[in-house]
Amino acid sequence: MKIRPFPGLLATLVLALAGCASAPTTKPAAIAIIGPASGSQAAGQVSFSVLPAGGLHLEGSVTGLTPGAHGFHIHEVGDCSAPDATSAKGHFNPYAKAHGNHAGMEHHAGDMPNLVADGTGKAVVYVDVTGVSVGSGDGDILRRAVVIHADPDDYQSQPAGNSGKRVACGVIVAG
Repeated sequence: MKIRPFPGLLATLVLALAGCASAPTTKPAAIAIIGPASGSQAAGQVSFSVLPAGGLHLEGSVTGLTPGAHGFHIHEVGDCSAPDATSAKGHFNPYAKAHGNHAGMEHHAGDMPNLVADGTGKAVVYVDVTGVSVGSGDGDILRRAVVIHADPDDYQSQPAGNSGKRVACGVIVAG
């Protein structure tokens, strides 16, 4: 008996493997454990995985937020010691760009999409970003901070999107 492959099986396998080309590496290259700031109850974790084509994949969740949108950024200093997280300084901006939407051409390397918390205060992040890296180059995010703000980022106001006080912060460390 001769076994014949299913028609199109090879094409399906090739497309499936091609789709994996942009998948992140399995082990996160960096993580940030996020804790409360400014009297909030926010806490969670974000992991950063390197994408084969460049950039990073961010994945994680945060609880204890107020329902709605919250500004979410990488800040220049990995220091969350101030009660209001101002010790993390401003947005990470190694390329001297104006603040903007992470998906646009003009934005800080640290500009991320708003986190949206559901009615229970939980927000989930699952996004790919460019202009940042782990462990090398001008866009290296190690020893920087992830900061979550009380209000949504409007992606226009300079220098930081008018996203209000800092309600959570976490230092980015190697994974």
